[in-house]
Amino acid sequence: MPRRNRHNRARGSAPRPLPRDGAAYLGTQEVEGPSWTNGEIYLMRHMGSHAAQKFYVCPGCNQNIPPGVAHIVAWPRDVGGRADDRRHWHRHCWDRR
Repeated sequence: MPRRNRHNRARGSAPRPLPRDGAAYLGTQEVEGPSWTNGEIYLMRHMGSHAAQKFYVCPGCNQNIPPGVAHIVAWPRDVGGRADDRRHWHRHCWDRR
């Protein structure tokens, strides 16, 4: 008789809610922010070229990041990851910040 794959979740327990600051996404790292932030901690994630579907403006060089170009998404840890606070950076601009 074939084996059945069942979830081993305890009865009555609900799944834990994910943090709303975006830190639950795979690959999100805590790093020190740009120099003008006086050491503020940022959450940073690499955005692959397949996921980049819009134009963004890099705050490091004020140039466009066109769709299909891999880049960095970063936001201050303390603000909760709201879309208004996320910034999209070229990888080389983020590295030399």
